[in-house]
Amino acid sequence: MNQRIPEETVEAVRSSVNIVDVISTYVQLTKQGRNYMGLCPFHGENTPSFSVSEERQLYHCFGCGAGGNAISFMMEMEQISFPEAVSQLAPVAGVEISLPHDGYNNSPERASEREMIEGHELAAKLFHHLLMNTSQGEAAYEYLQSRGLTEEVMQAYQLGYAPEHRQTLVSLFEKRGYSLERMTEAGLLVRSDRTGEYFDRFSGRVMFPVAERRGRLIAFGGRALGEDEPKYLNSTETPVFKKNETLYGFAAARQAIRRSGRAVLFEGYMDVIAAYRAGLEEGVATLGTSFTEAQARVLRRNAGQVTVCYDGDGAGVEAALKAAELLDGGDVDIRISLLPEGMDPDDYISSYGTQAFLSDIIEGALPVVAFKIQSLKRGRNLQQEGDRLAYIEDVLAALTDVPRAVEREHYMQQLAEEFSLSLDALKQEQYRMYKQKRRRGEAPQQQKRERTPKTFESGRLRSRFENAERHLLHHMLRDRSTAYTVEQQLGGEFNVNEHTAIAAYLYAYYNEGRPPDVSAFLERLEDEELQRRVCEIDMIENGEYLTEEALFDYIEQIRMYPKWVEIEEKEKQVKLAEQRQDMTEAVALANEVLQLRKALQNQRHAPM
Repeated sequence: MNQRIPEETVEAVRSSVNIVDVISTYVQLTKQGRNYMGLCPFHGENTPSFSVSEERQLYHCFGCGAGGNAISFMMEMEQISFPEAVSQLAPVAGVEISLPHDGYNNSPERASEREMIEGHELAAKLFHHLLMNTSQGEAAYEYLQSRGLTEEVMQAYQLGYAPEHRQTLVSLFEKRGYSLERMTEAGLLVRSDRTGEYFDRFSGRVMFPVAERRGRLIAFGGRALGEDEPKYLNSTETPVFKKNETLYGFAAARQAIRRSGRAVLFEGYMDVIAAYRAGLEEGVATLGTSFTEAQARVLRRNAGQVTVCYDGDGAGVEAALKAAELLDGGDVDIRISLLPEGMDPDDYISSYGTQAFLSDIIEGALPVVAFKIQSLKRGRNLQQEGDRLAYIEDVLAALTDVPRAVEREHYMQQLAEEFSLSLDALKQEQYRMYKQKRRRGEAPQQQKRERTPKTFESGRLRSRFENAERHLLHHMLRDRSTAYTVEQQLGGEFNVNEHTAIAAYLYAYYNEGRPPDVSAFLERLEDEELQRRVCEIDMIENGEYLTEEALFDYIEQIRMYPKWVEIEEKEKQVKLAEQRQDMTEAVALANEVLQLRKALQNQRHAPM
């Protein structure tokens, strides 16, 4: 994370600045007990939940989960890189540091990437100037105005125009001393195989700059003004641009996403811009490719709710469900809203107005299960018995993958009322489908034991085992000998993925002979979610002293948890078997429960 700056320099900066002084320049802080409190700068709130510990040199928001040290705070607030944040704090700390203005080191690879980004920044300025101030850009300007875009919107998204003359950028780069070969590698130019001559990649197109998450330009999307094909042309993948990791508009929308807790995923550039015109600032889009796991991970880390808003045709429905599947895997509320077939957001806003778009399309988005059920009606005449029965069967099949019993019953109740059916009959049929899936080895989610919850909201009631892991990690962060004991007794057998990762990093940190220092430890964690989790755990109000009895009690609770989950699942299966009056299976399962309890009791009495 900090290989660009000597570690001793980073340490000197980090240990010399006071996090309260740094954050006070952005947030009004008030002393409350041992810590300082203020309104979180990363999300909208009326009641202060943003805590700063001068003693620990950490901050943590109990509302949105943001957390870190002075360096990570600067990175988040200013949307800058790690080296840039260290460089900005160095004068405050009284530490001299020499760093390129954009935070890159001077290795050949970094110098190459720096030049590529500078090339994109220069091209974007030229394209924007041509659009806004020259006769060459008049047609593009009029096209954008016809789509309802004002100058304010064009400026907000740095829209531009690439002229027909395909030597424009070539000449500019030559005058500024940029390597044409490097600009070709960056996707801004192309080279003729026959003559070796360089040409601009984009010409005669409205240009949409694409930024990485910190706002640096790394690519372009271009829309043809005439009948040229392809209609949309995107930059090729380069060392600085990976399509499957980048979301259009994310850098501009990030603060709005953090404030509202919601992101809205669209299909294209103009969808994001149309939504912005309607007052929705949280819009992002994919870049001409299918939504990917890497893009889903970005949204999961930054939003508590994600609304997928795609076209309403068959392909749109399929793509929306696929996106929802990729977004699943954490405490993210996923919703789907489809536009009428053949309409994009701009069309809808033009036809029905801004308010209808926001209320009916965005706010009217459905939970994923409700959307699946609704989509199953497509192409079916439910007045016909065959279509009706097929629809009911497909809904029940979909519900076998819903993990929460209350949610399954809610939708079965709706189905029963809609078609005047017995709820008990629907439950029996749904259970029969589940058993069929189980025999085929297709274990539905409702019967899976999720050993490792992905994320936990700071405000909710936690289970006993989860609290045991958090309190144990709290003491491990503050005491090296506790961490050594846990490493020997428990190793990586935590039940929460993030806790396992934190423990692994902590073991490695202490094994290098380092003293307990949470702020320094955070520099080892590149994952933002882990950084937030460490800050949250360190801020736990906990006794400073951990007795040996309490230590081994925490370890025992963590070890026993998987067994208790298995027992609970077996007991549920016993009840289901009894309800079906399948006493043979019920007795067999009850015996399994008894054996598991005996094994658990023996394990509890075994010496550590």
